[in-house]
Amino acid sequence: MHRVELLQGTLDLLILRTLLLGRTHGHAIAKHIQRTSEELLQVETGSLYPALHRLEQQGWITAEWKESELGREAKFYKLTRKGRAQLEAEAASWERLTEAVGLILRMSGESVK
Repeated sequence: MHRVELLQGTLDLLILRTLLLGRTHGHAIAKHIQRTSEELLQVETGSLYPALHRLEQQGWITAEWKESELGREAKFYKLTRKGRAQLEAEAASWERLTEAVGLILRMSGESVK
């Protein structure tokens, strides 16, 4: 199966959306995105943890160390009120962007196929 590259900025939106479901650790966030996208999106560790750190610095998520289901210490992330507002704004922006791109792809004239 061919994986899809994430557009810059999209990872933040996907992380925030995943955390809307509740507090979880980084590995579970990456797995949720992979499963939910039907394996089309795979978030690499080298992208995930810098994004989580950036979101935490923005105040959009908080983090605390807890024991994971495997009995190891893991950093668990939670969406903040500020993060919810950011998620709403980014989701609306994403909707507008995909609608605009769709209009261009469907325009009459030359076929993209």
